[in-house]
Amino acid sequence: MLIGAAEFLRYYRSLCSSAERSVSALWGKFAADILMQDWEEALEDLTRLKELIDAKMGGNPLQQLTQRTWLAHWSLFVFFNHENGRNAIIDLFFQDRYMSAIQTHARHLLRYLAAAVVVNKRRRNQLKDLVRVLQQERYAYSDPVTRVLECLFVQYDFPGAQAALEECDALLRTDFFLVGLREEFMERARAFIFETYCRIHSRIEIASLADRLAMPLDDAERWVVNLIRNERLNAKIDAQAGVVVMVNAAPSVYEQIIDRTKGLSFQTFHMANTLLTAAATPAGVPGM
Repeated sequence: MLIGAAEFLRYYRSLCSSAERSVSALWGKFAADILMQDWEEALEDLTRLKELIDAKMGGNPLQQLTQRTWLAHWSLFVFFNHENGRNAIIDLFFQDRYMSAIQTHARHLLRYLAAAVVVNKRRRNQLKDLVRVLQQERYAYSDPVTRVLECLFVQYDFPGAQAALEECDALLRTDFFLVGLREEFMERARAFIFETYCRIHSRIEIASLADRLAMPLDDAERWVVNLIRNERLNAKIDAQAGVVVMVNAAPSVYEQIIDRTKGLSFQTFHMANTLLTAAATPAGVPGM
């Protein structure tokens, strides 16, 4: 029956002359494809919906913002089941318009963006942007997943990060979308914790690190070697002294300018969108 619904909605869209009804039919087809777990087709529907919303076929600015918020929610079904979903959620949620919708109406979606960034080794370059957003929203929304990153990359609170990570284990076991990423997330988050610890210390005793890791000394030394190799840390091991010597390279002027420009650009867009939403909200109707 779902297959028939999806097909009929496809035909309806090709014959429909009303743009509004065509968009509504596409939402229905998107829902049918999700229920059938046809993730390739659902991803195509998601892309079409995004294009229609961005082309202002979704109504006025306030309606567009609402539809982007709904699309971000529905997209979780696709992104956490499609083979390329971990990249796709990062690409979508970091777009200015969708990040603004999330920060305005759906801050809880930051949990899923944070989880995707943590488990995706190829998207480590997005970590700074994510932490910047979490800092902006920390007074309005926080959960164990976001607190791990805040403790680690903002406060450098390693005991706090480890405590939040323990809470993540219980949280991810009950989260419909993230339960399949639990083991990978926990492993990557632990690596983040100890990698950051290594980066902010110039000399680290391997014996002390072994105690923190609850590992035998030889295993800890191998773990450090693998971490340096896999994460490309600028470090070397002094086997005779039993220490890891870190070389912390300061970011270049170019990198600092790029980071500050990104922050200013994002804040400007967010403020403009907030003013636009306030102007579009009818008088007497409370904001969402």
